Amino acid sequence: MAKVTINNKEYELEKLPKEAVDLINSIRIVDAEVQRLQNQVKINLAARNFYFQELQKYLEDLPKDDATIKFPEN
Repeated sequence: MAKVTINNKEYELEKLPKEAVDLINSIRIVDAEVQRLQNQVKINLAARNFYFQELQKYLEDLPKDDATIKFPEN
């Protein structure tokens, strides 16, 4: 039998009303989506850090008196 713990109390899913099981399933879906979004934030932050490091390398190669930043065209 599947069990779930809520507020330090264990419940058997089969003995809960359908509405309670539906709410538990909704919580699980939301938890999974939150985890997916947290992972996406980590990926985006890593990409941002990479782009910033690349920008710093690019800026270090500019002549010191060049006030205009020219990015290479693709």
